[in-house]
Amino acid sequence: MAFKMAGQTIGDDNSCFIVAELSSNHAKNLEIAINTIKAIKESGADAVKLQTYTPESMTLKSEKDFFRIRQGTIWDGKTLYDLYEEAYTPWEWHSKLKTAAEELGLVCFSAPFDKAAVDFLEDLNFPAYKVASFEITDIPLIRYIASKGKPIILSTGIANLSEIEEAVNVCRSQGNLHIALLKCTSAYPAPFDEINLKTIPDLLNTFNAVIGLSDHTMGYSVAIASIALGAKIVEKHFILDRSLKTPDASFSMEPHEFRAMVSSIKEAEKAMGKVSYDLTESTMKSREFARSLFVVQDIQCGDVFTEENIRSIRPGFGLHPRYLDSVLGRKSHGALSAGTPLQWEMIDK
Repeated sequence: MAFKMAGQTIGDDNSCFIVAELSSNHAKNLEIAINTIKAIKESGADAVKLQTYTPESMTLKSEKDFFRIRQGTIWDGKTLYDLYEEAYTPWEWHSKLKTAAEELGLVCFSAPFDKAAVDFLEDLNFPAYKVASFEITDIPLIRYIASKGKPIILSTGIANLSEIEEAVNVCRSQGNLHIALLKCTSAYPAPFDEINLKTIPDLLNTFNAVIGLSDHTMGYSVAIASIALGAKIVEKHFILDRSLKTPDASFSMEPHEFRAMVSSIKEAEKAMGKVSYDLTESTMKSREFARSLFVVQDIQCGDVFTEENIRSIRPGFGLHPRYLDSVLGRKSHGALSAGTPLQWEMIDK
């Protein structure tokens, strides 16, 4: 399964598509946002992802308990409105951020949170859409996004299996087959024992879509492990400096951390290779250190080979150890000194 996004093929045997999530890490400063995109490029990402919403499109400005965060998150105590007002990306920045990213060779796409945001991004010709974990149950929104015919990447964070199936089916009902599902644990930061990476191959078998990871753990070991399980997209939050006071700073990666993750992903992909029992050139060379049959005591012509005068030892220049039983009890064809690799021509027939 694969699809194209802004000229890049994602899925199948192609390299993992690495996405840096800008989120609120611009700290409401356009210069920081532009500099973050430059750092994202220098860190080896393939794409930068934005979020397109306003506080009003996300929730109500209310002080009622329903709207106050108290789920044991880093945002506890704030109202939803206050959080989104602090975190949203000004819409008038989107064109500038997209241009800045594309001039650097990055793909720039966004997560819209309502139909108006989709229409806005369509006008700016964004090449793909993300559906955030908390929106995967908003089937009318997903249907509208899918109707645009562009790649759609769904984070599965809060969804159970039937809800993921419902979201995928509504995309396909719109004729949109360019679907990616990201295994995601909607906790910030996410604890390692709640990641369940083994879900990745199961998502692939169940939905026949491009599968990836949206990761909120600290560090990048989970991202590297996901590669071995078939992840073709990895998304991590990115920030210039965690000292910036943004809602997502505490679980975002700084440039040197992101760069190290990208490098490790590339190494993991090379190491994955293919199913093969052929020996590489370097392995063939190493076979010289394997065991083989050697003369270990001086032997005269006509002496019988015994377990005392021949042994299986390193290196591997003599007969294969499998021939030891065939050689024992036979006579030497000539005088042999200790340290001689045993060969068939040294043995009487």
